[in-house]
Amino acid sequence: MGKLISIGKILNFHGIKGEVKVGFSAGKEALLKTLKKVFIFQNDEKIAYDVESVRFHKNFAIIKFKQINSINDVMAIKGLLVHIDEATLKSGLEADEFLISELSGLIAYDTNGEKIGIVSGVGENKASNLLEIEKTNGLKFMVPFVKEWVPVVDIDNGKIVINMLEGIESLFTTQGNQQ
Repeated sequence: MGKLISIGKILNFHGIKGEVKVGFSAGKEALLKTLKKVFIFQNDEKIAYDVESVRFHKNFAIIKFKQINSINDVMAIKGLLVHIDEATLKSGLEADEFLISELSGLIAYDTNGEKIGIVSGVGENKASNLLEIEKTNGLKFMVPFVKEWVPVVDIDNGKIVINMLEGIESLFTTQGNQQ
């Protein structure tokens, strides 16, 4: 088994027969519907749970695990994160979707093939994720992680291409080690 990735959090029970209400990232309904097994860490122990059913109600997933049959059972896992194997998560990604962990460390090039720097982090704002690019001189700048700005993401070859629109670097440049 590979690395485990968190896909949601058990928020509470739903009804009295052991269903759980799970908060998850919007747009992942199709992935959740395909799950057969998930993992939950209880007291530092990884426990596998078999997924019996998944349905949706008011922006939450309602999941029934075979091993959970009452409110008391749910209370033991309330507030815990639900994990799946990274390979399972990757199989559910669209063509232009990536895991954040895959982006950090990619080498950034401009559209002319010149090396700009390295992706040193990923942040987010309300509009999109932001890639933090650290130049070789230690200066950093942020680029919106959208197709217009980042037309090429090549995980296999460890690189991205950034469309350096005029003036973008000067707008976002900061000193690399300032606090």
